[in-house]
Amino acid sequence: MRRLWISLLLFAVVAVSAMPAFAQDFGLEEGDDVNLAVPKADPEIGKKAEPAAAPARSGELVLAAPSRVELGMPFLVRLTSDLPLDDVSVHWGGKAVQPSISVWNSRHVALVMLGTDVISAKPGKQELVVTAAIDGKENTFRRNVVVRGKKYPRQDLTLPEKMVTPPEEVLKRIADERVVIAEARDTLTPLRHWALPLERPVSGRITSAYGLQRFLNGKPRNPHRGIDFRSPMGNPVKSVADGEVVLVGDHYYAGKSVYVDHGNGVVSMYFHLSKPIVKAGDKVRRGQAVGLSGMTGRATGPHLHFSLAVQGRLVDPMPLFQAGADELLN
Repeated sequence: MRRLWISLLLFAVVAVSAMPAFAQDFGLEEGDDVNLAVPKADPEIGKKAEPAAAPARSGELVLAAPSRVELGMPFLVRLTSDLPLDDVSVHWGGKAVQPSISVWNSRHVALVMLGTDVISAKPGKQELVVTAAIDGKENTFRRNVVVRGKKYPRQDLTLPEKMVTPPEEVLKRIADERVVIAEARDTLTPLRHWALPLERPVSGRITSAYGLQRFLNGKPRNPHRGIDFRSPMGNPVKSVADGEVVLVGDHYYAGKSVYVDHGNGVVSMYFHLSKPIVKAGDKVRRGQAVGLSGMTGRATGPHLHFSLAVQGRLVDPMPLFQAGADELLN
């Protein structure tokens, strides 16, 4: 009889572990209505990483940037000069940003955050181009950066069908919201207000990580392009850095949302709020509450979905809560 009970217990454990997950604090965001094929394995995965590239020098200029980055990960590029910089422009992935220039230890420094989006970037070499002008003379650095594939886990979720497939009467609303969201996400202003590491928006544990290959009711969907934090209803949600609120909305998927511009193409996003407590145009400080967590939009329970856009690309924010600038230059 004892053996029988043990066998039944083992069978129950295996059966439960094989069941699809129903996340009590799960939410859908803009773009989750699109079906995507699961990306193929990348031959670069598993290869030993090469040493970080030595800083490139040109006269009084020194460029520091990684030689390899992982798919979906943010990274930094820094240009330092003994002489005043007239202008700096950084070109990456078809976009250009002009970082603000600061002075530190009598050196002139331009620091910019870049990255790749798990939904659109492909493994392989990409060219990084940095131009800088000193006394009217232009200097150009060119460097190949290898984007390495990254194996993200699969997440299977069983949800009510009405939550997965929006009714026809809301399709125009979703399309209109996409335009407004893209404009906020792509905000590019000249002054940098962020500093690393970023402030964590809530203290709760992570329930869904960036990059998860999501299958909703057995169908492949877009990868998860943010982090879900456990956060009870009404919990204050903090801005990760100084900045300006560029959008406060109530959207079909993300519910009540706040978008904060931190300068130089870095925009933070806070979704499924029960109540925003800022408005567009407000200046906010690092650690200041911008809203209260909730479960508005397409969510099954109270939590915070946090995303970070870098020149419009949604990157994994997690390293930015843990690392300083030097770690993200290598």
